[in-house]
Amino acid sequence: MKLLSIAIPSYNSQNYMRKCIESLLPGGDEVEIIIVDDGSKDDTGKIADEYAAKYPTIVKAVHQENGGHGEAVNTGIRNATGLYFKVVDSDDWVDADAYPKVLDTIRNLVGGPDVVDMIISNYIYDKVGVKRKKIMQYRHLLPEGEVFEWKDMKVKIGHYMLMHSVIYRTKLLRECGLELPKHTFYVDNLFVFQPLPSVRKMYYLDVEFYHYYIGREDQSVNEQVMIGRIDQQLRVNKLMIDTMANMKGLSKNCRKYMLNYLDIIMTVSSMLLIKSGTDENFQKKQELWNYLKKADAGLYFKIRHGIMGRACNLPGKSGRTVSVAAYKITQKFYGFN
Repeated sequence: MKLLSIAIPSYNSQNYMRKCIESLLPGGDEVEIIIVDDGSKDDTGKIADEYAAKYPTIVKAVHQENGGHGEAVNTGIRNATGLYFKVVDSDDWVDADAYPKVLDTIRNLVGGPDVVDMIISNYIYDKVGVKRKKIMQYRHLLPEGEVFEWKDMKVKIGHYMLMHSVIYRTKLLRECGLELPKHTFYVDNLFVFQPLPSVRKMYYLDVEFYHYYIGREDQSVNEQVMIGRIDQQLRVNKLMIDTMANMKGLSKNCRKYMLNYLDIIMTVSSMLLIKSGTDENFQKKQELWNYLKKADAGLYFKIRHGIMGRACNLPGKSGRTVSVAAYKITQKFYGFN
């Protein structure tokens, strides 16, 4: 059995996927690389087949009709045989020095007494044109080098784990019923968020494992692209609300962490709608907050009357100007796009 399955969702990725794949091959036979060709129209499928033929014990090539990033991740989970599962996007890559440390950690955890549901590591924003790369790390929030639970985590506003920082136990992803929506961008947040209530034990490895490439004009997280796809962002946002609404039995810190995460996504959605400058999108912002209120009034109250909730809902044109200015400061401080 493989220690780690790594899915690479790939759509028209011929120009950059080789760097991603080559960074993963040093994992050897303990790793399973699943390249999911999501209905590409370029040579992505051929490149996937090339690597599968050259490294048959390591690489799988899976071809499917276009279903979007979420369905490509779903396909990766369905085909995974590894004990743990990670997603690496086709324009990103992993760090050569950190990679063996991650595999050593997984190997030791598998042989240990605890069943660890989620492994967390740091990631780097490799942003185009920026010499000093932003490192997202958790050393002041999570116990390092030991198995821990939610009660051991320091939960702070503005600190949250992206898909780039997590490795999930494969069986947990299947047992929790994770099924990402088709033809929808921004499902990375759902991938991290929806399984959290099932997570009991975690492990943090303080290494910069994942390089998150950001800055291409056509990239899905480009702000103008996100505004153009705002309905997909809102769909993900509402699914996150549905996941958490009226959920009982969560540990205090798990609930607090998920609330903070949802708070950030509500802020991102709201600010994109404000920055679009259209009356239609201002209405969508109000509808989003009403959706949260209807789903869970208590959750709505906590988020709406928090710092970011208040900033997103300042009245009038001047209020929107202040909101955008505050959002830009937050962007710069936390390093997100």
